[in-house]
Amino acid sequence: MDKDSKQTTETFSFKWKKRDTYEGDEMQARSYKWLVDRYFGSESARIKFLEKNKDKSLLDAGCGSGYSTTLLFGEYLSTFKYLGVDISDSIDVAKERFREKGYKWTGFLQENIQTMKLNNKFDIIFCEGVIHHSTKPFETFCNLTSHLEHNGIIMFYVYKEKAPIREFCDDFIRDKLKSLDNEAAWEKLLPLAKLGKALGELEVDVNITEDIEILDIPKGKYNVQRFIYWFFLKAYYDKNISIDEMNHINFDWYRPTNCHRFSQEEISKWLVKTGMQEVRFVVEMPGITVVARKN
Repeated sequence: MDKDSKQTTETFSFKWKKRDTYEGDEMQARSYKWLVDRYFGSESARIKFLEKNKDKSLLDAGCGSGYSTTLLFGEYLSTFKYLGVDISDSIDVAKERFREKGYKWTGFLQENIQTMKLNNKFDIIFCEGVIHHSTKPFETFCNLTSHLEHNGIIMFYVYKEKAPIREFCDDFIRDKLKSLDNEAAWEKLLPLAKLGKALGELEVDVNITEDIEILDIPKGKYNVQRFIYWFFLKAYYDKNISIDEMNHINFDWYRPTNCHRFSQEEISKWLVKTGMQEVRFVVEMPGITVVARKN
């Protein structure tokens, strides 16, 4: 394993074990809504999909602690032939979560999804926010699609490239954290979470009357915290969650060395090159969510 992959793996081992920083009721409700909106568009569409695909095989590629999967699939997980794979030892947290919820599983495997070679093919592959943390994202995507059955479905999310100053600041902070251990990096980011909170509590809007093309900023009315967040510096704020939960979100972004971002056009090319048929393609400021079928 190369140095950057090792650092990224250790980051997620650390992050997913801090369960008290992402399992609050508000945090889970927020995460659940965002997952459903992106992958299905509505709760009724989610239920329809899960009912239709009962008893099928599901590969949770980069399962982490099982957080997103247990939220999105819920009690239906017990109806799937489920295999969770992750490069980090956070699979132990995932097993613990499944036991707590009473969900069944076929297996968990500690393996790199970029290079794994499994004997099985799967009806559904779910890969929420993981491909962009691999060393070679397109190679990872190709490997995942090679594990799909004919007419199988892949569901994945990757980071979208940001405005130029935001990209610069993100990489600058990420580089500053490289020499620190995870605990020190967590503490170093806390003032950033507090800054996000201070900006959010201002409840002030800024009106941009024309596009600022040189900075990739569209005209419009923005809350000042969100304006800084989207175009200059990620300092997350949500009045309904704690400072530690906000710091968890910032840490998730800044700490991993492997953190690739993509354009809509790049991801569209991935689908074409691998013969995948687009089913759902959602582009938002933070990222790109895709559901695609293998032809």
